[in-house]
Amino acid sequence: MHDIAFIRANPSDFDAAMTRRGGEAVSDRILALDARKREAQTRVQEAQSRRNEASKAIGQAMGQGDKDKAEALKAEVAEIKASMPEWEEAERETGAELDDLLARLPNLPADDVPEGQSEDDNVEVSRWGDKRDFAFEPKEHADIGPALGMDFETGAKLSGARFTFLRGDMARLHRALAQFMLDKQTRENGYTECNPPVLVNDDAMYGTDKLPKFAEDSFQTTDGRWLIPTSEVPLTASVADQIIPEPVEPIRLTAHTLCFRSEAGSAGKDTRGFIRQHQFEKVEMVSICRPEDSEAEHERMTHCAEGILKALELPYRKMLLCVGDMGFGARKTFDLEVWLPGQGAYREISSCSNTGEFQARRMNARYKPEGEKKTRFLHTLNGSGLAVGRTLVAVMENYQNEDGSVTVPEALAPYMGGVTKLEPAA
Repeated sequence: MHDIAFIRANPSDFDAAMTRRGGEAVSDRILALDARKREAQTRVQEAQSRRNEASKAIGQAMGQGDKDKAEALKAEVAEIKASMPEWEEAERETGAELDDLLARLPNLPADDVPEGQSEDDNVEVSRWGDKRDFAFEPKEHADIGPALGMDFETGAKLSGARFTFLRGDMARLHRALAQFMLDKQTRENGYTECNPPVLVNDDAMYGTDKLPKFAEDSFQTTDGRWLIPTSEVPLTASVADQIIPEPVEPIRLTAHTLCFRSEAGSAGKDTRGFIRQHQFEKVEMVSICRPEDSEAEHERMTHCAEGILKALELPYRKMLLCVGDMGFGARKTFDLEVWLPGQGAYREISSCSNTGEFQARRMNARYKPEGEKKTRFLHTLNGSGLAVGRTLVAVMENYQNEDGSVTVPEALAPYMGGVTKLEPAA
């Protein structure tokens, strides 16, 4: 959500930011709705004030025996009562139209976000790790996976496209990755582990900018709840409608959950394999902090995600997304892209975003600075630490052997109960 006071004071700057993100200049429309809403509010307030004055004057007139004056005042009060519903309705309708318009506009990009319209315009910040020199032609995970317990056929039979059934040591390796990630984020990086619901209400989805614009990208139950697209939703919404004490240290939360996405806008993309599923698992990181801390916290969060890839010795690159490739609620985003030798390409495995006060305004999440009377909006950040399924794919492709087996990374040994290699079925 956007600050209407900022738009009133800086309409041209607001339009320029929207244009950067590929949208239209809308400040004129916003300000026209705002003016109509404020006019209606003023009319309602003036009418209420005059009604109260006239009602008080009726009693005084009656006490003085001035029946004519009392009757005139009664007629005025009746007229005011009759006219107020029209202005009250105008205030409600205009306010709803204004709120709906603002809710559908993306966040303003930070000044240092590069220009561009697509992923081709993203800027590489750094690279880490050496790509493995294979003595054979590396295969894609979808080719070696079935013999190792990655059962695409059963998943499709049970649930349709973009579902997979994991078996045996493949399922164990998937679980080990999630446990390893959680332990890293909690024991080393200071995140508090949470176990949130995966079904949430409209308010939680709206507050984290998933509604109304992206309703089709999520699954909704018959009773109106939503299956979370990421645990960013419940973790961030846990501070909705709260005024918390000044967070001198950022509040850092993490969770390993199931996630669900309809992939409505991804028809034809990654239809083969385990990259893009309707149901997947992710270890999410969320930070809630003061505005002055959010930039440093963004760098720290991204570093925490990088630490997982380094520990697993998976080569990756860090990308700064351009304005045209950022998510709706982000003001600045770093993507981590892991090297997949089977595909011969870098693929996204984590996206770490600073949303500024965008989400906090939508969910009315505030803090009270020490020694101040007024409250301020918090800043919220979110990032994958990491996407479990995509990390499984990266391990499979980078640790594959010529005989179709996959070596278990050393960092995962404590979680695998002595299993050091995934062997293909005979």
